[in-house]
Amino acid sequence: MAERSDTSARRDWMGLLATAPGDRLTGLWSAVPEPAHDLLRAPEQGTVMVRGRTGATGAPFNLGEMAVTRCAVRLADGTVGHGYVQGRDKGAARAAALVDALMQTGQSVVVQEAVLTPLRAEREAARADRAAKSAATRVEFFTLVRGED
Repeated sequence: MAERSDTSARRDWMGLLATAPGDRLTGLWSAVPEPAHDLLRAPEQGTVMVRGRTGATGAPFNLGEMAVTRCAVRLADGTVGHGYVQGRDKGAARAAALVDALMQTGQSVVVQEAVLTPLRAEREAARADRAAKSAATRVEFFTLVRGED
């Protein structure tokens, strides 16, 4: 059961890192002491196909391509970290890979506080702002009963 929660937690932080603004991620990462590491896969750019579904339930279709950058690192203790980020920011991909690796070690609390917690708070604030703007344009429709059958 612990393996499932570890997988879920890793999926959450990897998703957060993948969608974080590159400059913000590298800025937060600069506050963390960089560990000794080797590059297993130097940061490289590519594209992935983005798929969508009509109404979230229809048949999948190819929406288009999106630029991504990936990187893989190995820490001195052998822990491997992977980073995938939107866009073409090689520094952000390397930072994401190092964050992923450190989150699997005893340094996870430091990395969580320095990088992931601020990114998560900023993401939630952006979602709340977007929801507030959307709610301001919401129109309520209602029907009056006319009394006719």
